[in-house]
Amino acid sequence: QVQLVESGGGLVQAGGSLRLSCAASGRTFSSYAMGWFRQAPGKEREFVSSIGWRGSYKYYADSVKGRFTISRDNSKNTGYLRMNSLKPEDTAVYYCAAYYYSGSYYPAIETARYDYWGQGTQVTVSS
Repeated sequence: QVQLVESGGGLVQAGGSLRLSCAASGRTFSSYAMGWFRQAPGKEREFVSSIGWRGSYKYYADSVKGRFTISRDNSKNTGYLRMNSLKPEDTAVYYCAAYYYSGSYYPAIETARYDYWGQGTQVTVSS
């Protein structure tokens, strides 16, 4: 079992920045791929970004590419999502998620692939 807890959300003006954190506990976090998803009111949960356990392979949704940066520090059992140039359409609850894998890493954008989820943190971007 892996427990995930997000933090760092809040209210920010358009063009501003936030850094989300995802603290993991339980099994060895370094054995898990990590992803970030978001869900706006009335919409389905959508993929934002993912990273393999080594941290060397990162994948982004087109809507955030060039503005968001995913990273992780396995020594701290923590993942991060740095969000720059925020837009009102980035407003959503942001969730981190994880799944165990072995061998080669292939980014997963489907929610069903992820076994563990945090409770979410609200990000609100005002115009």
